[in-house]
Amino acid sequence: MFSALVVGWFDQHGRKDLPWQKNTTPYRVWVSEIMLQQTQVATVIPYYQRFMKTFPSLKKLAHADIDQVLHLWTGLGYYARARNLHKTAVLIDTQFRGRFPTTVTELIDLPGIGQSTAGAIVSLSKGDWAPILDGNVKRVLARVHCIEGWYGHRKTADQLWALSHCYTPKMRTAAFNQAMMDLGATVCTRGKPNCTQCPLSAVCLAHQTQQETQFPQPKPKKTIPIKSVSMLVLRNSQQELLLEQRPPMGIWGGLWSFPEFKDHSALQAYCQQSPILKQNKVKLLAKLRHTFSHYHLEIEAWYLDTVKKPNKIMEDRQLTWYNPKQPSTLGLPSPIQKLIKKTTEEI
Repeated sequence: MFSALVVGWFDQHGRKDLPWQKNTTPYRVWVSEIMLQQTQVATVIPYYQRFMKTFPSLKKLAHADIDQVLHLWTGLGYYARARNLHKTAVLIDTQFRGRFPTTVTELIDLPGIGQSTAGAIVSLSKGDWAPILDGNVKRVLARVHCIEGWYGHRKTADQLWALSHCYTPKMRTAAFNQAMMDLGATVCTRGKPNCTQCPLSAVCLAHQTQQETQFPQPKPKKTIPIKSVSMLVLRNSQQELLLEQRPPMGIWGGLWSFPEFKDHSALQAYCQQSPILKQNKVKLLAKLRHTFSHYHLEIEAWYLDTVKKPNKIMEDRQLTWYNPKQPSTLGLPSPIQKLIKKTTEEI
């Protein structure tokens, strides 16, 4: 009954014209699923279209430079997704000889692909049976059954997975999985669920007890720590800005950013050690806060002009002079994009 209600709703109201639902292949579904992790459909669509235009095949992606991949990802956030996407493309191209894996077991061994993403790839691209449990599906199931606890806890997650296994039909699996995601995204929404339009309202315990907004239960709150850094916005006489590539791991891994120091004193000390930079005093350009999932980052950006364009400023760092007025294929975090814009507009 459950799956029949869901699939019947999908036939009438489900989304069927999304870009990744056309010319469906495992590769196209995989890219869309990675982009859709922690990101809404409306935001993903233009990114997906640009990405597929540049990398229409897995081989194109596997042979691309990581900078180009990160550049196309700029603004989507959670950049580890892009790094894993590229890493997985390389693995499939080399170890699988370009053959995209078609089983959940093969897929979950690849970087960035978990159980739910693997199930979505297999079911949506091939029609094979595989349950999924993304955020939208978790919300629907938690409300229908009034599942206690935050779904990040193992006990709660296990209950939800058991329900997903039970309800996912052998026939029309792709329609059911897409419908469950659509229900959570468009009807059983986080803040204001539209229960009058939901095919499951008659069997939903949360709706029957008027507790829709009480489920799923939220993650236990904890204080998010604050970290502070200082960045050097250095501009030469050609109006170029000095950027350094961040390490491949960690926040903004592989992206380009302004040289970073633990505080203003460390930044000043560095400038004083350079004959070229110590001629002028650094000026405060901006203060901004960027919030990650597990901490706040407070950035103080200090600006300095240099008349000369030294070939080598910092030892053992990957550096480049960046012209804001020319198109670039560098991957830039959104706070750095804001600082570049502020520099070009105000100075």
